[in-house]
Amino acid sequence: MNKVILSIYLILSSLIFTGCADQEGPAERAGENIDRGIENTQDAVSDAVENAGDKIEDATD
Repeated sequence: MNKVILSIYLILSSLIFTGCADQEGPAERAGENIDRGIENTQDAVSDAVENAGDKIEDATD
């Protein structure tokens, strides 16, 4: 009897957790926004360093 109850419990809990994994919640959206912000910052810094390098190169010519 205990094995039957345990099996039913495991099946139901796995279905519940599987259903929750498919939904995008506020934490996931916030994480994606943070990732985009980091990528934008990295691009901006890279562009600034490249521009500074070009200006230094032009100044030394």
